[in-house]
Amino acid sequence: MKSAVETLNPTRVRLTVEVPFEELKDSLDAAYKKINQQVTVKGFRKGKIPARVIDQRFGRGAVLEEAVNDALPKFYTEAINEAELNPLGQPEVDITELKDGETLNFTAEVDIRPAIEIPDYSGIEVTVDAVEVSDEDVEKSVEQLRERFASTSPVERAAEDGDVVTIDLQAKVDGEVLEDGVAEGVSYTIGSGELLEGIDEAVKGLEAGGEATFTSELKGGSAEGKEAEVTVKVTQVAARELPALDDDFAQLASEFDTLDELKADSRKRLENMKQYDQATQAQERVLDELLKLAEVPIPEKLLADEIQTRKHNLEHHQLGQMGIDLAKYLEIQGKTEEEFTAETEEQAVKGIKTQFILDELVNKEKLNVNQEELTEHLMRRAQSSGMSPDQFAQAVVEGGQVPMLVGEVARGKALAVVVEAAKVTDTNGEVVDLEDDAEDEAAEAVAAEAVAAEAEAEEKTEA
Repeated sequence: MKSAVETLNPTRVRLTVEVPFEELKDSLDAAYKKINQQVTVKGFRKGKIPARVIDQRFGRGAVLEEAVNDALPKFYTEAINEAELNPLGQPEVDITELKDGETLNFTAEVDIRPAIEIPDYSGIEVTVDAVEVSDEDVEKSVEQLRERFASTSPVERAAEDGDVVTIDLQAKVDGEVLEDGVAEGVSYTIGSGELLEGIDEAVKGLEAGGEATFTSELKGGSAEGKEAEVTVKVTQVAARELPALDDDFAQLASEFDTLDELKADSRKRLENMKQYDQATQAQERVLDELLKLAEVPIPEKLLADEIQTRKHNLEHHQLGQMGIDLAKYLEIQGKTEEEFTAETEEQAVKGIKTQFILDELVNKEKLNVNQEELTEHLMRRAQSSGMSPDQFAQAVVEGGQVPMLVGEVARGKALAVVVEAAKVTDTNGEVVDLEDDAEDEAAEAVAAEAVAAEAEAEEKTEA
């Protein structure tokens, strides 16, 4: 077999392949064997029909077609490997010449991963937010914990902000009570924003037994999106009582004996969170600077598939769970469809560039992923997905997604290499020394988020 490569553009090539006919022998034998098992000829046992009889009865052309279909993938793969190409998706194959007993010639056009020159990233400089935890931050954190341990007790007075009211609701559209527009004994915290718009104003000032009517757009049910006349009746008003901020509260709400110890722990937790946020910010900004430095051609089909995948995931997964469609989402976001499409394309281009550059860095730096690193990443992914590690691991294995997870870890390590070489300072002018664990974890998250649906889109081009 002889093959030659013609570069059509930085992301697409044409292979020209010439195959001597003798190299089709195995495929011809397999073709005769397959046809033997599929047909019957009087006077011959099934599977024992001579090749010359098959040629006479069914035509040599049918045998050649079967043999070529069997052989093409093998010769195409050999040509790809010989040229050391990284194809993206299935090729467009054209048989240019087929002479029985002489030769098989064909061409194959396919998208490939472009050759990328990694730029000098040692001069990258970025600025990130300083890690600062104020007394106010600590007080807010403790207050949120205090809210979780609040109790309620009925009161005989008008409802106020923060009270928990028990209410009955009835919704009418065009004067008719909706079948699914009646609810009784609903518990609602005034000011939480968890029910209908306008309900806070309606119930505030009402005592038990009081009722009011207001107009609001329904968020769900058979008349979702329609304006309804809603009658609300308060059956009980209960005041929320917060526990006193003292050592007894610290013992109730935590493993600490004193309030001072609880506050010290809250400060430490907030510092850790801000350090992680700082590391994430550093990764994102360094990545953005790296992408500016590198020239990365984008395969058109891969980009189109990536855009489609991102739109599909948004419409059928994220928005589906929220119970809204794309039109409603765009209305909430205040965006036109053209603006949404442009943003999606921008994100897709960034994802493809990120994967190509970081994958090239993985190869250049010879970065490997060990079992411990993969297990830690799997645990983090399981936690963010709401699944147990065992459930997540099983889903990953059954879905054939282990290579995808390995790629995420490897790209995170590649990004960490770039961040380590960059100069990172905070808003106070101090040089930031990112902790290794926070840096690695943040790098994996940032790389995975930037790439997002690109791996899924690439799989589609290869399907």
